[in-house]
Amino acid sequence: MEQLIPLSMNAIRKVALYIRLSREDGDKEESSSVTNQRDIITRYIEEHDNFIIVNEYVDDGWTGTNFNRPGFIRMIEDIEKGLIDTVITKDLSRLGRDYIDTGYYIQRYFPEKNVRYIAILDGIDTLEDAGMSDIAPFKSIINDMYVKDISKKIRSSLTERKKAGNFLGVTAPFRI
Repeated sequence: MEQLIPLSMNAIRKVALYIRLSREDGDKEESSSVTNQRDIITRYIEEHDNFIIVNEYVDDGWTGTNFNRPGFIRMIEDIEKGLIDTVITKDLSRLGRDYIDTGYYIQRYFPEKNVRYIAILDGIDTLEDAGMSDIAPFKSIINDMYVKDISKKIRSSLTERKKAGNFLGVTAPFRI
């Protein structure tokens, strides 16, 4: 495999903003969390003269437990085309919540493609840390465990509601 030469801190960077939110609001409006993530990333980019936004990839209403998300897939396609050399997210959990796949992208895929990854609030910058900070793998595991814990709690709650004879459907039943 060809060894790629990393770009310097001051090189012009072709940036992808990646934004993800697990739950849709149910309406056609953009969720406030998506807007908030965009604002955080945009402010960060404005502080760096060498960042040029190439595109924004948004997966509003898509789980982070797998990477089969339309915005993420489009971003990977653009990386493959050489259009992007930097991916920025608000934090590590926005990239993904499955620690194995998240680790693959950060530690294998991005370095192989000479792509810098930045998770602003987690202080992760692969250009500065040649992979991830010491705490990043643990954050990734915690993000994964969070999803599993929430799932377990929801199942438990539904089980209790069933036992109590409560209605669990989407619409209330009615009699004719």
